[in-house]
Amino acid sequence: MGDDELYASRIFLGAALPLLKVLSVDHAGVRKGFAGKSGRVQVSALTGGREAVYGAPKIGAHFVVENGELRFEKGLAEGPDIELEFKSVAALNGFFSGKEMKLPRIKGALARPGLLVATFKGLLAMSAALGATEPPAAEAERELVVKLYFYLLSSGISQLNKAGHPDVARWVAASPDRVYAWSVEGKPELSAYLRLKAGNSRAARGVYERSKPFFTMSFDSTESALGILMSIDDMVEATKAGRIIMKGAPEYGAAIGEYMMLVGAYAK
Repeated sequence: MGDDELYASRIFLGAALPLLKVLSVDHAGVRKGFAGKSGRVQVSALTGGREAVYGAPKIGAHFVVENGELRFEKGLAEGPDIELEFKSVAALNGFFSGKEMKLPRIKGALARPGLLVATFKGLLAMSAALGATEPPAAEAERELVVKLYFYLLSSGISQLNKAGHPDVARWVAASPDRVYAWSVEGKPELSAYLRLKAGNSRAARGVYERSKPFFTMSFDSTESALGILMSIDDMVEATKAGRIIMKGAPEYGAAIGEYMMLVGAYAK
């Protein structure tokens, strides 16, 4: 797999896993699962013979649950209450992409069974939302899926830059201070952005308010957004029909669209 293994793991650990926080607030079943629970949950993978690439014998990310509220932290935790440890980075990538259903080694399950069940319930809800092939019928559900996609894509592009993906890193390195944003018209709560400056990148949730973004890919509705995000609709046709509103030069829309597809490819 080469470095593709590294890039995929950065997206899963740094962009996908943090979506559990969104689900713990906006998804009734996941919120109920975490309600009243506390503890530290870690997802990790052994790097085996690739320590030189990953910089450590084990990589991972963890989140802290405090009375049902989630807070994500980078890297490994000291003495997590629950740990999902994969035997390899390839196994972690396979599990999160749905290509491999073999469970990781689970530590702490007997001490915190409720927290473990809540975590798996959240992961399944995330997989169902991002793996759907058609937009949900209910508007509230469409809004949640759009939000998850916006956050995944903005964070995913940033993670690829931080991991040194040659195409993304080259693009970011040549960029002056610019903000690229995603939004749905009339729904500011469905927004995310990516700020670039001379090799550095930072993804954030919500509306960028310090100034007008350099480029915004906006959609006229959640259905139109999911048409593109789920690869159902054609971007050129959607733009011509007004389902996508490119606020900025079209060539920048093509560039950001290319990196959106790159994140999607690694996440599948």
